Amino acid sequence: MRAAARQATRNLTRLARGSGTADGDQVMDRARLLRTTLEELGPFYIKVGQILATRPDFVPDHVREELGRLNDQATPQPFSAFSAVLEQDLGAGWRARFGSVHWERPLGSASLAQVYRAVLPDGTACVVKVQRPGADRAVLGDMRALRRATRLVTRFMPHFNEVIGVEAMTEVLFDAMRDELDFTREASNMKAARKLARNYKRISVPKVLHATPHVLVQSLADGVAINRVEDDALTSKKRKQIARQLIDFQFRSYFVTGRFHADPHPGNILVSPDGTAHIIDWGMVGRLDRGARLTMLGILLGLARNDAEAVARQWIRMGATTPWSNSTGFVQDLSRKVPLWSNATLSELNYGVALMSVLQYSSRRGIQVAPIVSIIGKSLANIEGSVRCIHPDLKLSASLTQTLSGVMRDLLREETSPEQLSQHLLDFLSLTDKTAGHLQSLSRDLASRQFTLQARTNLGDPIRYGRSHR
Repeated sequence: MRAAARQATRNLTRLARGSGTADGDQVMDRARLLRTTLEELGPFYIKVGQILATRPDFVPDHVREELGRLNDQATPQPFSAFSAVLEQDLGAGWRARFGSVHWERPLGSASLAQVYRAVLPDGTACVVKVQRPGADRAVLGDMRALRRATRLVTRFMPHFNEVIGVEAMTEVLFDAMRDELDFTREASNMKAARKLARNYKRISVPKVLHATPHVLVQSLADGVAINRVEDDALTSKKRKQIARQLIDFQFRSYFVTGRFHADPHPGNILVSPDGTAHIIDWGMVGRLDRGARLTMLGILLGLARNDAEAVARQWIRMGATTPWSNSTGFVQDLSRKVPLWSNATLSELNYGVALMSVLQYSSRRGIQVAPIVSIIGKSLANIEGSVRCIHPDLKLSASLTQTLSGVMRDLLREETSPEQLSQHLLDFLSLTDKTAGHLQSLSRDLASRQFTLQARTNLGDPIRYGRSHR
């Protein structure tokens, strides 16, 4: 392991020293070297590469294409390396559970697991997903190392951390990744997603047949990655249906259930010849509480309605202001961009990148960013990138409008549930109690002439590293 890490470090050094001018072959060689280096560093860094593959705002296309191979084409290990894992989780007689396993060549090889096609004794085709030996320990170790690094960032860049919240954002990503380390959690995610998928003709989620912490047996999702669907494989009508239903499925996951696929990149959406999109690999899942769901819906609605002020207001509500926030400047920033985004098709705009642009504007204006934005931005960038492959003329704003009626109906049903009505009543009683206390306190201060008013003069100052605010 140490030798591999040393070699990986040497490879990164070679990349850093590379000349700024290079011919086409050299450029591609460097991209391949970056991919193989991340593979050598281990599962956590493979996941970092997968995230970078979704960021066209600062990763060149040829590098993103190469890093995209990490989604399902990481260098496979021989099947013999997984036999101990199968025996540990399924028992010494694990082979008797299957009629056959196509161990010669995996269906997919990704950061944490390899996937094999198999057949059950009754003839049912299935898929066996086996975690790479030691992957969970390696990822947890990398998480500990990254926590130490983020603590240094927060110590030496306190103002940056106050608006970005590096540690909190890191923990959000870690929370989403932990389900990948235990396949029983992934199985739970799949079962919940299957319930939602029943409402869609073109969407399917594989059925869990058996799950242990390191082995997952599921029904076969037959098809090719959505970015490899041939031009003449599906009719235009089916392409539109798949695209709209994928977006609708994801929006309802964000705003209604609050549990969403955080990694719906093209390798995790397989399209079968009959036009069914199978959403696989439910290890990385994000979760939104009720408040975050409503504010995120408000942000996307603001984009759809070309309302920059609404986008800014909801963004600030999801995060927070700092003593040096410049909310007016933030609105002005968005006023220049939102009109360009509101009616764009997927071929004209990367909406995941647009969301990250809002993040950059808010941090520049001293607006604290909600940690959950990191995982929502990744998920949104992934799903719109996948849909772009099959129907690039889709308008995200139009899809949101079509989805809205169903989302609002479900939110209204939730809002009028006995539990939510009880919560509203408790909130009202708490507010009236606090208001009465504040009025009594204010009356006493006025009567004793102790009422004071404090003001600051630097509230509109932009954030600058190293500058103190008094």
